[in-house]
Amino acid sequence: MKAVQVFGFTVGVLGVLGLIAVGITWAVLTDSETLKVAEITPIEWWKHCVLYQIYPRSFKDSDGDGIGDLQGMSKELEHFVDAGVNAIWMSPIFESPMYDFGYDISNFYEIHHEYGTMEDFEQLLDRAHKLGIKVLLDFVPNHASTSSEYFIQSAANNETYKDYFVWADPRWVDPVNETNRLPPSNWISVFANSAWEWNDDRQKYYLHQFAIQQADFNYRNPEVKKEMYKILQFWLDKGADGFRLDALPYLMEADPADHGGLYPDEPHCGLTQYEPHQPGYLCTIYTKDLIELYDIVYEWREFIDEYNEVHGGDTRIIFSEGYTNITMTMLYYKNKDGRLGAHFPFNFDFITDLTAESDARDFVYTILKWLTYQPYGAVSNWVFGNHDNNRMPTRFRSDMVDGLNSLNMMLPGVAVTYQGEEIGMRDGYVSWEDTVDVEAINKGNNETYLLFSRDPARTPFHWDNSTSAGFSTNETTWLPIAEDYLELNLAKQKEDERSHYKVYQALTALRKEPTLSHGQYHVRALTIHTLYLVRSLHGYDTLVLIFNVSEEIDTVDLRRIKDLQLPAVVYISSIQSDKLQESLIEENQLTLSPGEAVVLRALPT
Repeated sequence: MKAVQVFGFTVGVLGVLGLIAVGITWAVLTDSETLKVAEITPIEWWKHCVLYQIYPRSFKDSDGDGIGDLQGMSKELEHFVDAGVNAIWMSPIFESPMYDFGYDISNFYEIHHEYGTMEDFEQLLDRAHKLGIKVLLDFVPNHASTSSEYFIQSAANNETYKDYFVWADPRWVDPVNETNRLPPSNWISVFANSAWEWNDDRQKYYLHQFAIQQADFNYRNPEVKKEMYKILQFWLDKGADGFRLDALPYLMEADPADHGGLYPDEPHCGLTQYEPHQPGYLCTIYTKDLIELYDIVYEWREFIDEYNEVHGGDTRIIFSEGYTNITMTMLYYKNKDGRLGAHFPFNFDFITDLTAESDARDFVYTILKWLTYQPYGAVSNWVFGNHDNNRMPTRFRSDMVDGLNSLNMMLPGVAVTYQGEEIGMRDGYVSWEDTVDVEAINKGNNETYLLFSRDPARTPFHWDNSTSAGFSTNETTWLPIAEDYLELNLAKQKEDERSHYKVYQALTALRKEPTLSHGQYHVRALTIHTLYLVRSLHGYDTLVLIFNVSEEIDTVDLRRIKDLQLPAVVYISSIQSDKLQESLIEENQLTLSPGEAVVLRALPT
């Protein structure tokens, strides 16, 4: 065993690890040679941040009406400091009739009254910035509420607004009974049934790729583009640090001018599990992922870049939502000519491609697929849950929470946390009677609604074990509180000796180390059950995650892990692990329980 010098003292490697275990950063000299230390250059705030999604209705209610609000968020901003979060992104807070809970915006320049006032937003923004937290908003450019002035004026054939939305005549009208008509095409809404709705005032159909109350903007009209710039400028001037761009794959649809003046029917996909009124029955070749939409995203990036250049300060960013294949997703970064788009497109592969049945090879493949396709120099990101999908522990397993959070925090790039993932919140049960999600109501019935409902992933945050989990003083909340809140809540996890929250805090603290912000990565499957992720950087600690994703006990050989030198120190481990923090791992064979994850700190290579 080699002797090394630590602060001028010669000790064995175990002695060094002892110093490591109590948190002392070490300078190491080996064989009288100084180890090469990588140069650490500053990076922009967003490239290695922890980004936390707030679902406003379910975060914190300050006035006892059972609905979360801006003042509630303001009062709990210290939670993000305590948790190690760098930026928050709020689902829409703009004025809305709430058919789709904020994604149907009636006024893009006003705060929704249930959430508070513009003054409340400005106070939240000011307080967050003083705490060092960036604030990003949800921008919904694809559609507006049919209650919006845009749509009302468009339906009235007002010259300024008449082409703000996608309007079309019926494809066929019964000459005997004019109310018997066919819509312009066979297109199906994401929320089921026809994507066309008749409007009596305009005597035309309008397109809605989501709910009937969400009319699609017409981006072939330059005035619509100008209005979007005005909206972005308004909130940037308020001090917003950026935007998440919603539902981008649906921005553009086929141009009738290219199809004989008609909107073309989409072909059947031949998938027998779908009924004719359900999305998936048709192949969306005319309504989704049209190449033209990317030019709009690139224009928004140019607008944001110009704003940054003119106003200075920290970079304002845009990141994009688009559930699509890997090649179309990568176009959101930039095109083949290098024209830039979103600072990063959300990576939903952990949601769409992996399940509780996935093995270690599936996890590794999913990770490497993104990193392989990602353009050189681009920033990656990792998403394990959001307001549209079952919560992470429900889709996977509760014993995997710490391992999944470890993957999220240790992979290169941006770590995205959905509200509640820091404490391992599971889906709450929402009965058919309590269901409010338009997608569940449109697609399902009292027996099938849970197959489609997004409500279970949106139940209120568990602050403590008091009334309504500390979310509200009201015993009645907009969605019911999940029944497990007495045992699964933030206050309890702060008190418990070991908890998901304390693991989360340790992981966000670890992200401050250069190895994670600037280091190389290496990820492989050790066995069918267990994967490893190595992060290394010359002259800095090597950090290794070992994660058993299966429901079986697994024993692995640590000699197969690239750049791991034993003995190593346990930095943090899953709450069910018997490998306690600061303990030494000296043997080559390591046995992991189902779902167990261990993060090791080892000497630099």
